[in-house]
Order: sequence, then structure tokens, then C-alpha cells
Amino acid sequence: MPRIFISDKLESGGIDLLQASGLEIDNRPGLKDAALLDALQAADGMIVRSGTRVTAQLLENPGKLRAIVRAGVGVDNIDVAAATRKGIVVMNTPGGNTISTAEQTITLLCALARHTAAADASLHQGKWERTKFVGTQLAGKTLGVIGLGRIGREVARRAAGLDMKVVGFDPFFSADFAGKLGIETAPDLPTLLGRVDFLTVHTPLSPETTNLIDATQIALMKKGARILNCARGGIVNEDALVAALQSGHLAGAALDVFVQEPPPADHPLLKLPNVVVTPHLGASTTEAQETVALEAAQLLIDYLTKGAVQFAVNMAAVDRAELQEIRLYVDLARRLGLLQAQMALGPIQRAQLIYRGEVARRSTKLITGAFAAGLLETRLAQNVNIVNAELIARERGIEIVEQSVSKKGDFSTLIQTDVTTDKKTYTASGTLFGNQFLRLVQLGPYHLDAYMDGIMLLFTHRDVPGLIGFIGTIFGKHGVNIAQMTVGRQLPGGEAIAVLNLDNDPPEAALQEVRAHPKITSLSVVKLPPAGEMPVWFG
Repeated sequence: MPRIFISDKLESGGIDLLQASGLEIDNRPGLKDAALLDALQAADGMIVRSGTRVTAQLLENPGKLRAIVRAGVGVDNIDVAAATRKGIVVMNTPGGNTISTAEQTITLLCALARHTAAADASLHQGKWERTKFVGTQLAGKTLGVIGLGRIGREVARRAAGLDMKVVGFDPFFSADFAGKLGIETAPDLPTLLGRVDFLTVHTPLSPETTNLIDATQIALMKKGARILNCARGGIVNEDALVAALQSGHLAGAALDVFVQEPPPADHPLLKLPNVVVTPHLGASTTEAQETVALEAAQLLIDYLTKGAVQFAVNMAAVDRAELQEIRLYVDLARRLGLLQAQMALGPIQRAQLIYRGEVARRSTKLITGAFAAGLLETRLAQNVNIVNAELIARERGIEIVEQSVSKKGDFSTLIQTDVTTDKKTYTASGTLFGNQFLRLVQLGPYHLDAYMDGIMLLFTHRDVPGLIGFIGTIFGKHGVNIAQMTVGRQLPGGEAIAVLNLDNDPPEAALQEVRAHPKITSLSVVKLPPAGEMPVWFG
């Protein structure tokens, strides 16, 4: 009989559900060191909250452990890469705390506007200071929402009920789709920041979102604006926030999360009178705790009794043998998605994939999922994989369609991707060369033959003599080595595109020199994984 180890406190509803399923339960929250390792190795499945850190060292010899479920959203306390290497599926419960976190955000929004916490403390001290705590009305004010996932949308909906004007920013949320939800979208972050009276962030923490709001961004906000963070500590730079509050540029802030939790007693944000703080209470409601406990229990029951995988953050819920069979197509599609995401100008509205030749006879649903994962993962800081990517795209109003043509064209197999933003539609196509090489064979109207890995410099230009030598000289001066080069053109002397594969990152000074050439019309740096490197969810 499969055994479940519960390493953190879990609500009774989840435990009752596990017991009713007939699974053996080892419910011992708070174990440490050797005792924790022993319990983990003896279990088939494990449920954790935020208290247990599942490290690479802990997973070095995982025993018979096959699955870990995080009763909550964030999996930053689990070494997902280490789990994947050991073949352990990691799942989370993304929907359980949505409403509670949205309500906490609105609670802090109101408290911040009306000085509720400070006024309460004052009255408890026997004071009656009505004139000291004059607040600001929310109706008619503009709330900026960064991140329009489940929680961000629920916050926006509630703020609209307070007669606030809601403006959102999400790289993958089209204006048309947001409009149907009553949300206006900003084309970019600086535009949003300059408009808002209140700003709230609702993105996961990742390298891309760490210090997303720092001193530069805060300087773009109106004097007297206010910031809220109920997502993750570190998205808003705490030092920059302190400086802006002390200078008076920001009128206040409300925080449910910190970089270090609990924060040190002498943390400057705890000393400022215009800051409302709570100890990470976003998901701390009876209903949210019960919901995530039930969801976590059901995920393990389904996996251990039926083999079903849902909400996996590191593995695909598909037949592993089938996935290995289409490995190269998955790799190619994902890289096309990564490239399109980095080339896209403006929010993506639609993506069409056309499969030609051999690939059209494969499981294109999985390949489309891989493309969607690549399209989202660099600009959407949450766990995206081959299983959930299309759903996440649809939630953001991105239409993904596919078309298959079994007849071969110029290549035995071809994946063509057409990505439409509010500005243009851009085409990128790839193929397989031999049994292991991936090639980029079309960008826009240009045909070429480029490697699809590492650092790529893409630039459109007029096809004139000496241009490539000019770039090579600049890069040589800056210590940038060109590994490969290919050029696509339609007519000699006409418009063309070039792709350079570089061994190292070009410094901004080098890029500025290249951009200054009068025959170069656009320039982009695209970063793809090294050749052969598969995503963590491939396993």
C-alpha cells in the first residue's frame, strides 16, 4: 500500500481524504535532519507546506519517494531540479489560495488608504487623533496591477467594485482579452507606473521579477503614490522602497511579504509610520488552508492510485516513452517559442503553428505544448511546462492554433510559427538536420540556415559590402567571438537579415556601436539554451 508522509501541518480535511482512500499515512510535522530523511525515504508520496525545505542533499538518496506535493503555490522550498533528476514529480495547488490572497490585498489597500492600522494603535493607547489620520478615497483612483494571473484578476475585479480605475500590465495579456474583463492594459511597465495612484504586484518570484520594482521604476511613479506587495518578498526592492518612503516620494506601502521572513526586528520598513505590514497572511484563511489541503491530498491520491499527474511543475503528464520519441521535435518547438517570445513587440494575441512533413504525423498536441511553454517561460515567471502552457496562454487571451500538412515541402519536416501581437505578425520556422541538429530556416520573409542555441544576434540590414566585417571588427575589439554566421536575403543589395551565434554576451557598448551603422535597421539579442539542453519538465 502506498505510504504518504506529511511533513508540515495539514488541515484535517486533507488527512481525512487520504485516510478514506486507503493510503497509509505518516503524519509527523516538524521532523528535522535524520528523522526527516528516514520518513521521506520510506514514503511513496510527500506533502509539504512552506516549513519543510526539500533540498538536493535530502533528495540525494530519496528511497522510494515518487511524488512531492506542495500544499500551496510557491515551490521555492523544493529543489525542483534535484527532484527531476531523481524522477520525482513535483506538483502544487495553484488555485487554492487565490481568493484569500486577493482579499488580503484589498484589505491592505483599504488599510493603507485610511491609515487603519496606525489609527487603531493610537486609539488603543487612549488617544483620539481624528485629524492626524485623514485618509484618501479609493473611488476614482487608479490601481495598477502587475501580473494578471488568477490572483491579479481577482484583485482587479474587486478594485473595480470599489469604483477604482484598474490598469494592468502583463506581457502575455492582450488588450482585447483584458477589456472583456473590464481591465485596461498598459503597453509597458513604465507607462503603467506613471499613471497609478496605487500599485500592486502579483507575479511569482524569479530572476526576471527580482527587484522588478526598484529605484528606477519607483522614480517613474507619481509623487504620493502607494505600493502593495502580497506576492513574494524581493519583487519590490526593499532598500529602494525605504528610500522613497523616507524622501516622501511615496506616500505609503503595504507589505504581506519580505525578502527575509520573518524580517529582523530592526528592519527599517517596520519603523516607518506610513507602512502597513502583516506576517505573510495571504493564504491564511480557514477556507484557503482547507482547500489546498484537499487539493494536495487529491493530487497524491490520483497519482499513486491512477498514475494521473496534474499541476506538475517539473514533468509532463504524458507517456514518457512517447515524449522521448518526439524529443527533437519538442526541443525544436520550445526553442521556436523562446525565440518568438524574445522577438515579440507588444502583448501576444495569437500563435499559429503549421506542421509539414514528418512532424505532421507525430503527436503535435505535445509539440504545440512545448512551443507554448517556450513562448511563456521567459516572460511569465511561473512554472510553465508542456502540460499547462496552453491553458496558461488561454487564461491570458492568447489563441494557439495548429495545422498539419503531411506532404513534404522543401524540408522533410518543418515547424512554422506565426506569432501575432498588437503590432505585427512574425514568422519563425525550424527544421531538423540529421538526427540531432536543429536549424532555424526562416525569419520573417527571409530564408536562412542558422543554429538554434546559445547567444544569437539578429539584425536586419541593407545588403551592402563590408557590413559583416564592420561588425566583426567591433566585436573583436570588445572580446566577443563569433561562432557561426548566416545571412538571409531576397535580392542582392536589398533588405536582409543576419544571425550571428556568439560565444559570449556582447556588452552594451558593442551593441550601440553596431546599431549606429546607417545600414542596420534593427538589432536583437536572443538567448536560447545550449545545444541539447532540455527543459527541467522533460525529466
